[in-house]
Amino acid sequence: MGYTGRRGAVVLGITSLVTPLTLALGAAPAQAASCTTKAGPYQKQVEKFLGRPVDGKQSSADCKATRAFQTKHGITPNIGYAGPVTWGVMDLMNKQKAVGKNPNKSGKCPVNKGRIACVNLTLQLSWIQDGKKLVYGPVPVRTGRDGYETRTGLKKVYWRNIDHVSTIYDVPMPYSQFFDGGQAFHSVGVSMWNPPGSHGCVNMTKTDAKKYWSLLKKGDDVYVYGRKPGT
Repeated sequence: MGYTGRRGAVVLGITSLVTPLTLALGAAPAQAASCTTKAGPYQKQVEKFLGRPVDGKQSSADCKATRAFQTKHGITPNIGYAGPVTWGVMDLMNKQKAVGKNPNKSGKCPVNKGRIACVNLTLQLSWIQDGKKLVYGPVPVRTGRDGYETRTGLKKVYWRNIDHVSTIYDVPMPYSQFFDGGQAFHSVGVSMWNPPGSHGCVNMTKTDAKKYWSLLKKGDDVYVYGRKPGT
């Protein structure tokens, strides 16, 4: 996604986890498909995540539960197969939840910058901190897919547009806060776990994007680190 800047150049752009992950926005339902009778390579892990009996065998109820998860998060094909993409999303959710309220435990996001928005690409999490104090988050985010990676490093919010529309993709980018060329925080209407990811921006739920809009201002620091799985 992108915008036309002041210099006329078109550049490429693209609830907190303490609330249940199931509150995240779901993707639009995919087209109907047959429910597979095959057990996938991650059958037991998927069964455990979904609270199903863990026997490694595909049942109609297993398939139905898996399909519902796949449909909600835009995983295709949504045929109830316990494959690597489905398990990868579930495994990421588990890791995100395990972070709790200490997202900067490793100390990788600078604590000497005052208010700063941190983005952990590896865990697909973002939060706002002020020194060592957690101000908001962590919240799940959806960053750049393979070939459109969200760029790492220390940056600053340099332009904000609450009603921005991409000039490249002609799609809304509400609550946009640009921090690196066309890469920005902004809200989207799909699941934060919808693969494969954005075109470089840090996608957020509307609730989280609105909160970031209220907490950040032009000139505030942004630090992006890690590497998104699959990139």
